Amino acid sequence: MTNKLKITFLLGVFTMLFSGNINAQLKKGQLVDGIAAVIGDEIVLESDVEEQLNYGKQQGASTTDRCEFLENLINNKLLVYEAKRDTLIESRSAAIKEGVNAKFNQLLGQFPDEKSMLAAYKFRNQYEMKNAIEKIDTDQYYGQAKYARITEKADVTPNEVTDFFNLYKSQLPEIKDEVSLSQIMMYPKLTEAHKDELINKLKKIKADIAGGESFESQARIYSEDKGTAPNGGLMKNIFKGQMVKPFEAAALNLQEGEISDPVESEFGYHIIELVKKSGKVYDARHILLMATPTDAEITTAKQKLDSIRGLILAEKMSFKEAAFKFSDDKKTKFNAGVITGGDGSSKIERESIPGVISYELAGLNKNDITTAFDDEDERQRKVVKLIKIEDVIPAHQITLETDYDRIKQMALNKKKSEMIEKFVNSKLPTTFISIDGRYDSCDFKGNWKKESLTK
Repeated sequence: MTNKLKITFLLGVFTMLFSGNINAQLKKGQLVDGIAAVIGDEIVLESDVEEQLNYGKQQGASTTDRCEFLENLINNKLLVYEAKRDTLIESRSAAIKEGVNAKFNQLLGQFPDEKSMLAAYKFRNQYEMKNAIEKIDTDQYYGQAKYARITEKADVTPNEVTDFFNLYKSQLPEIKDEVSLSQIMMYPKLTEAHKDELINKLKKIKADIAGGESFESQARIYSEDKGTAPNGGLMKNIFKGQMVKPFEAAALNLQEGEISDPVESEFGYHIIELVKKSGKVYDARHILLMATPTDAEITTAKQKLDSIRGLILAEKMSFKEAAFKFSDDKKTKFNAGVITGGDGSSKIERESIPGVISYELAGLNKNDITTAFDDEDERQRKVVKLIKIEDVIPAHQITLETDYDRIKQMALNKKKSEMIEKFVNSKLPTTFISIDGRYDSCDFKGNWKKESLTK
């Protein structure tokens, strides 16, 4: 593989840091274990290098050279450093701070209690962990913003796409088996009797609290929010706009110490106690009873979807029309139900399809539609689905005729990588750079080992 194509790949991995989520960036058992490099006033940790190396291995990287992954991260940090100095890039520090608590609670929901989570991630307290989350999100925002500013005018012509393909076709990967899928997804509806049961249970809990039970103890016993129940339902430093609208509207209409009537949200039913309010920030406790459908309610939803499937097969409506009219999935209903892959295209590798869906698709061909089946969404809520196979693309060697859009994106990514490389090189002479001595033997592509300068 030529050096230029290597650079294209590495800068692709380098931009991965800007698009990952908190779970991908904050690894259990990893904390500061030494500084690998300093760029301006930005720092690359040894744990950062290790994480990127492991990610590259998982993604089938053609190299596992630690030096190349360090250079990738140094590139990244230089962009972050320059972005913070760019007056045309909006400061988002306040908004980032607002999102930290939500992400902290999201991670907390994966553990029985806060102590277990802090131990798993090797933080001494929640303050340290929230600082780490804030730093990750800050780097992601500034890195993305500077990358976009540098590459905003990048484009490729048809001739450039053809030239790129002709130059690199022997190095381009074989395309694995792919499919294009569309879906109609529904949340099973609770019966009125089931809703009343949840509401009445919350009313009784509220009455028990009024009768002397503490909100904290009742939350620990009854709340189905795994992230907050161990803490007595407490959520601290909630910023306006952070919670779903029904929850926030109810919470902010309370006086401190007051408890709401049952409130319905997309997660289920809550009672909420406003603990403290100061400006745009408030603390609240809640007890959540999730709107988990019964087997009978799931069956009813599946029957409805199967009747919709019948209308589609009878050509009384198209799958696209049915998705728009009936689907509860906001990400796909306005796009003919089309499910997009990780690269934003409609083509999905068969081997990456989740097991439940893969099982339902077994034996089906192009234009076939599954019968209704139950699944879970990304928040592990019960859903029912119909999936249509829009297209089947067998494994093949990449060509301009069959994969023009994919090749065009590769060519565009290469051009963007070259623009980033040019920008980075222009900043090297005037940026302070210090790399730990353990990397003295590295043969970097960029002139990172220059004598450090300060502006």
